[in-house]
Amino acid sequence: MKVRALSAFLLLTGSLIGYTAQAAGLPEFTELVESKGPAVVNISTTQKKSNGNGHPQFELPDIPKDSPFHDFFDKFFKEMPQQSPDRQFNARSLGSGFLISADGYVLTSAHVVEGADEIIVRLTDRRELLAEVIGSDKRSDIALLKVNATGLPFLKPGNPDELKVGEWVLAIGSPFGFENSATAGIISAKGRSLPNENYIPFIQSDVAINPGNSGGPLFNMNGEVVGINAQIYSRSGGYMGLAFSVPIDLAMQVAAQIKDGGQVKRGWLGITIQNVNRDMAEALDMDKPYGALVSHIMTDSPASKSDLRVQDVIIAFNGTPVKRSADLPFLVGRTPVDTDAKVTIIRSGKEQVLTIRIGELPEDKLAEAPQNVEKEQTPAGVLGMMLRDLTDDEKQGSGIENGVLVTSVDSGGAAAMAGIQQGDVLLMLAKQKVTSVSELKKIVEGMQKGKSSAVLVKRGKGSQFLVIKP
Repeated sequence: MKVRALSAFLLLTGSLIGYTAQAAGLPEFTELVESKGPAVVNISTTQKKSNGNGHPQFELPDIPKDSPFHDFFDKFFKEMPQQSPDRQFNARSLGSGFLISADGYVLTSAHVVEGADEIIVRLTDRRELLAEVIGSDKRSDIALLKVNATGLPFLKPGNPDELKVGEWVLAIGSPFGFENSATAGIISAKGRSLPNENYIPFIQSDVAINPGNSGGPLFNMNGEVVGINAQIYSRSGGYMGLAFSVPIDLAMQVAAQIKDGGQVKRGWLGITIQNVNRDMAEALDMDKPYGALVSHIMTDSPASKSDLRVQDVIIAFNGTPVKRSADLPFLVGRTPVDTDAKVTIIRSGKEQVLTIRIGELPEDKLAEAPQNVEKEQTPAGVLGMMLRDLTDDEKQGSGIENGVLVTSVDSGGAAAMAGIQQGDVLLMLAKQKVTSVSELKKIVEGMQKGKSSAVLVKRGKGSQFLVIKP
């Protein structure tokens, strides 16, 4: 009797749980996985390497030390027969990708196939196809592959701009080599800018992404690809709820350029920008902090040939608002080269629109660095720092026309509180160019005590605005 009662209770409880899940509107992914999964592929690469420890190389994606698989593979390799040092071995790695056309074009991450001597694409029907790299782009981490086959299942791109934070998404890939694994989560944020990746507005999600998922698709609930899983943020090497995907529209633009011309061209202004905080907004006579503050204009750049000036705040680009400095690079980057762009700025508290001809982003464009050559000059003190005029050689070596060198900073002074450091070159203060120490003193005398003022400093290879209060 008790057994029957318990069975009835468990059956009722299970039904209630199922009913509650449906009533709560939880998504159902089975149909999406069944219909779209066949177009997701596993990618394995082989690369010849020289190994000095006597072991053949087989490189699965990084496996955290606290993972049960770590001990297994560590023991596996240690028990393998020793080989002679410096012998050539085939190093293997695994990743993911997906078909974007019936005639065999495959999108994946560039780092998945980088340096590969052989690439094998595995389909869900167990076919293994040799792939050719049509081209890759390191800046966006996108690679386009081609396999010799027709009539293949393929995926359609969606519109990442229509994604909403909190929306359900699904990823399919090969984490740690486990093929066609599906994981789900929600969109955590859009337009994320990561270090050294200023030209990609990453989609952030909490989908479980692990090494091996790279290059796989991120789906919306309509079964459309909205992103390519590219990076994870993790201290252990495994899933921690922070996954980043390249928007599919950007990836398709890159793939189209690779397919048509073999290389990717991006728009370029040639400026250094920074965020505007509350104190900086006060110093620039702005009502609230927003936009991208221009702190440096590179020589012989599109910006240098326009009316754009240092200390302008860019608040819109071709009609699209620029709320933070991170919004601007990918707006410029996706603009066709040799076209005119309308750039809305705030200058001296007033809004105006400039027209700038967009150039092509060079492979490596760095600003000139100041040469801090010590000369026997008597420094002068102001605002808690010691300063001296720049020599003509220093100006020429730094590629600047004006400025004064900070030789030391008092730890308790206004300069130190602003973040000014020894070796900085002060270029502007309170919207005025700094041509000499004596001129700087005159500017300081005219500053209102306790009111924020912007100071432009050149440090190393770049320049930035800081906020100082006398």
